[in-house]
Amino acid sequence: MSQDRRTCGRHQRQMSSWSLLLCLLFLVSPCMGFFPNFWSKVLILSFDSYTHQYITEQAIIKVSLEVLRDTTKQHDLQGEKNIYLGRGFWRAVRDVVNSNADMDLKSGTAANPVYHFDSERIDDSIAKLREFWTQIILSVRAKEYASARHSLGQLSHALQDFYSHSNWVEMGKKSIYLHLLQPDEPAFPLAKEDTPTCKDCFTPTCRNNLLLSLKNSNLLTTGYTSSSFPFKPKGKCSHGGIFDKSRLLSARGGINKDTNSFFFSPHHYLHVEAAGLAAIATQTALRDLKDTVGPKAFLKLFSVRQAPALVFVMDTTGSMFEEITAARLRAHSIIQSRASRAEQPGTFLLVPFHDPEFGPVYKADDPNQFMQHMEALMALGGGDEPEMCFSAIQLALTHSPPESEVFVFTDASPKDAYLFDAVKALALEKRSKITFLLTEEQTPKRSRRKRSSKKPLSPNRFSLYSSLSVASGGMAVFTTNSDIHKVSTIVEDNTAVGKVTLLRAKSDPELMSVHSFRVDSSVKNIILHITGTMTECILTSPSDKRQSILREQGHLAELEHFQGLYRIKLLPPVQAGEWKLQAKSDDHLTFTVIGDSSVDFLYYFATVTNDTHPGLARVEGSPVAGAPAFLVLTVTGQSQKGLFYATLLGAEGENLQEVKLNQSSSAPTHGLEELVGFVDHVPTVPFSVQLAGSDSRGNKLERVSTEKIQPTHVQIKMMSTPQLVPGHLTVVIFTIYNHGPAQLFNLTADDDCGYLLTRGPHGLFVEEQDSFDAEVSLLTPATAQAGATVTLTLTVHALNSLESNYAVTFLTVVPLDADRSPPSCSAALIHSDCSADCAKSSWTVSVVVSDDVHSGLAALQMQKGDGVLTVFRNPPSTEDSFEETLPDLEHQHPHKNKTTGHRQHHHHRARLRTGEALLNVSDWRLGSSQPLWVVYTSSCCSAQAELLVWDKAGNMKRCILTSDQQRLQSDTTTETSGTGRAALTGVVFLLVGLLWSPLM
Repeated sequence: MSQDRRTCGRHQRQMSSWSLLLCLLFLVSPCMGFFPNFWSKVLILSFDSYTHQYITEQAIIKVSLEVLRDTTKQHDLQGEKNIYLGRGFWRAVRDVVNSNADMDLKSGTAANPVYHFDSERIDDSIAKLREFWTQIILSVRAKEYASARHSLGQLSHALQDFYSHSNWVEMGKKSIYLHLLQPDEPAFPLAKEDTPTCKDCFTPTCRNNLLLSLKNSNLLTTGYTSSSFPFKPKGKCSHGGIFDKSRLLSARGGINKDTNSFFFSPHHYLHVEAAGLAAIATQTALRDLKDTVGPKAFLKLFSVRQAPALVFVMDTTGSMFEEITAARLRAHSIIQSRASRAEQPGTFLLVPFHDPEFGPVYKADDPNQFMQHMEALMALGGGDEPEMCFSAIQLALTHSPPESEVFVFTDASPKDAYLFDAVKALALEKRSKITFLLTEEQTPKRSRRKRSSKKPLSPNRFSLYSSLSVASGGMAVFTTNSDIHKVSTIVEDNTAVGKVTLLRAKSDPELMSVHSFRVDSSVKNIILHITGTMTECILTSPSDKRQSILREQGHLAELEHFQGLYRIKLLPPVQAGEWKLQAKSDDHLTFTVIGDSSVDFLYYFATVTNDTHPGLARVEGSPVAGAPAFLVLTVTGQSQKGLFYATLLGAEGENLQEVKLNQSSSAPTHGLEELVGFVDHVPTVPFSVQLAGSDSRGNKLERVSTEKIQPTHVQIKMMSTPQLVPGHLTVVIFTIYNHGPAQLFNLTADDDCGYLLTRGPHGLFVEEQDSFDAEVSLLTPATAQAGATVTLTLTVHALNSLESNYAVTFLTVVPLDADRSPPSCSAALIHSDCSADCAKSSWTVSVVVSDDVHSGLAALQMQKGDGVLTVFRNPPSTEDSFEETLPDLEHQHPHKNKTTGHRQHHHHRARLRTGEALLNVSDWRLGSSQPLWVVYTSSCCSAQAELLVWDKAGNMKRCILTSDQQRLQSDTTTETSGTGRAALTGVVFLLVGLLWSPLM
């Protein structure tokens, strides 16, 4: 850390907001691309500039609403600003946005011109774009949505940078460059290495500094920067801006359109046009993604209206019959309650374990399929008391969505305690809560297990479970075999849609603890969960009405008490305002108050980057204790601006620090409001984050995070996220930073697939305020499935203190020779007799569909058009084409696979209409390059059709057919009659058939 930056950090308390701003601005270095996020606009004092974050967020929201409208037939969704998309949706959007920003903020990608369309590396950048696209498709098809969102953030960043860094806008282009992601679209020539591209510009605003010859020749170019290789040759354009030193070299000036400020963007006057094209390109890519993977998978990718995941980790030894039965009953009840809701049912996941086995993972989107897995569970076997519990939890966390509720049913301690750190890191990274329902009896004599060992069981054998539940925000409920059915009601309580937390705290024994929580008008169905054994409990309402929960049945709440758990439900109507809870116990108590509300929040800690791009970079792992940081907080479910602040709370709910929050935008967008606050020093003790304040109507509200943040003085930062290639070695590079005194550390690596060559622990010594560069190697088997995701977890521990931290990254398996080329469509006219009365005339087009690489054709679907598509496996004769496609369109039936004549049976396979499910042709036993012949016929009242074609690698081709285009083609021929045109097409089909026949 530089001396200047440390000085700036030490005086934060005395600085005014504007002084802080100027200090941060002073630290900013050269920048590339639309700036990363909302904070960039503050740093450069350019509040009207469009950022990567804004462009990406708006594109995802827009296209997601389109897909939601089309799939649910809710046509009133478009234009609505307050549509409920769900907390999971905003978390998914944030994943993409953070991955986008990391391209500018991580050292492994920030200075590499290939990721930003810089330094005339256009061909390399296009190849990188298509590599990202392949990773996205493979990951979505493998249902590895977290990995897909990461790749989507990278793709959107590079795609948007093209319009800001190239001369595309200056060439007068008003539409997007399709060739970037579609290899079969026309490509523009590139300026050669020895071709001058710019002339000198001596003012901050550069107009007409691009050489006219570029525009006349339609040559593409991009600017060079001083922070990346290769260096700028003489006569080439610079990126430009006050921090780009290459702007001082010939040709002087620059061409970037990153902002609307001439200080940072010499072509600032074209910023809006560049941002507009970048937005269209991002939306187009998202729509293509939807068409490629299907609308259902697209909505799943962004967790649109997804109910919380239901995740069970089940001990299946012989003593667990009652627990398995209880889990089945709860799962069935949850599935029944979700059946009538508008949300998607969510993800269902089951991981069984015993000793020495664990897994496999049973994952389903279909609740009936999940219940079949639950019904198949059997409690068998037994033996030694420890079981492979953490291995099973690790599997569950790896395969479940972020912010899942994981419920572990067991009566045994963990045999694989060495995985505790990795499991804890994964839970914190994904913000998933882990709740343990523990049914071990109080004395070993009454143990339900027949243990082979005579050693007494340790009274602390469940301590790791308790620690993990506290850290992740779950619970550890110690109950009995007879009460497990009733205790398991917490599964339903915590997996309800729209669940928020109002209070999370613990208390020490023998003290009368006092806790308060605030209820606002948006919160319904309020439930208190208290674990432990209370001797006294008093609940007080905002109007000062009291109820002794353990001694009386009152008018405020009803109590259900089971062994190890108190479940208290507030009785309606629940008074809004501050409630008070007093409790006393001879043991430790934990308090959780939950309710149903659409108003909630997400958050992360960030630091200002001062390398090559201005912006806030998300802190990986836990924040540094005692250091300054920014708290970025997103409020969901707010239609209007509210007035909020954050409070950092200690373990018992005490106030450690208040953080003033400022809005990052003018108004909430689709119920989303982003806030940022400066934390002058991160606490040195574990804490949680509370959102407090008032909504737009002045009503006070509070929400609290449940996970415990453990500040530390050691950090791990990933330098890059490489892809995995089957049969090859992959190296992941990272850096360990020690912000405390010099000491020894242990580094441990873990992955869920066993690809790591060494796991550790590895000892290393890091000096005070120093860093250590390290790497781990993974060997991917040649048989690894394309699209599979490997979760790599790194943990570092100080040997002589409690200092520790973690980093988690997701690595995607991508074949070295991955097919990135889409299928092709070759159209030829068959017939067109369109007249003034369109209803009485029709047009027909014949198309040869093929995949010329090696994957082969997979599926076809009509996306638009009112006509009928007829699919042939072999080249049809002209007579066949007319006989099967020209009858009255009103009497044709979709997917009509049965035909009467022998000749038709030989040729005709299926018919398609718009709106029908895609036609799977992968099982037609086609050769890898064998084409299909299709004939489309439509009334002249519908002048355009759109056919989607996929190959087996997931590449998609969008074939646009219009009657105007066909008439234009016919004008170039000497035959103008319908018969002549039909004959021409018959010849085309015959030639293709002759070329193909020797290969069959």
